[in-house]
Amino acid sequence: MRKRLSGLRPSRRQIFLAGTVAAVSTVAAAEAAAAGTGPYGSGDLGSWQTLTKAESGEAIIRNVLAKDGVFMFGDSIAVQDGKSLAIRLAGRTGDALAVHNWSGRPTVPAVDALQKWAEIYGLPRRILMATGTYDIFNPPIFAAQVDRTMSIAGPDRVVIWVNVHIARTTSDGKPAATQLADQRNSVWVNLQLADAQKRHPNLRIVRWAEYLAAKPDRVRLYLRGGLYTSVPAGQDSRNELTVQALAAAKTA
Repeated sequence: MRKRLSGLRPSRRQIFLAGTVAAVSTVAAAEAAAAGTGPYGSGDLGSWQTLTKAESGEAIIRNVLAKDGVFMFGDSIAVQDGKSLAIRLAGRTGDALAVHNWSGRPTVPAVDALQKWAEIYGLPRRILMATGTYDIFNPPIFAAQVDRTMSIAGPDRVVIWVNVHIARTTSDGKPAATQLADQRNSVWVNLQLADAQKRHPNLRIVRWAEYLAAKPDRVRLYLRGGLYTSVPAGQDSRNELTVQALAAAKTA
């Protein structure tokens, strides 16, 4: 499944949709507030601090750093897929992975964790950010967190960031309006990430959203409930894209 990441470019429809996000955001926020579905239509972020997390211990962190492996900071999808990713990465490049993944966590506290590890341990040359899913509840703050991440990493490290696709399904009890808001807010998050890449040449994007959009059946086959990767098909596909990006960054 070694597809070239360069082939995962946004379609004309995606570019048009991304370009309209800023223009419609104010109206969408007003409508969502009136409907009681959170400020941006996707609802409100619930409490995530008691949810499942996966965090490497100090010995693993220091070992990964000593071998110039990869530090990963992610959310629910990363909690589910992190072990499989570590196995795939080790088999492909020989690199080890240290993780700080937490279900339901938005990007602000993920970057807080990055900052903490940087202060305590230092950082390897590659940092993987698999976060942004839960920023659909407050999209405007995402861009500042990408810039903050790049400031922590500095210009001599590569940050690989997996973009997002969320459209929670009506079968899971979400109304069609919420699904539409999820899609709009996902594009909003991804547009900010793409804009950040223009400012930061050491930021690389894993284009998961574009990969899903490239073929009609992929969302159905590779996602559960419009959010989590299916196992093994979706998990393998997302992890393969990520490993490709990490391998390319190692040789850059």
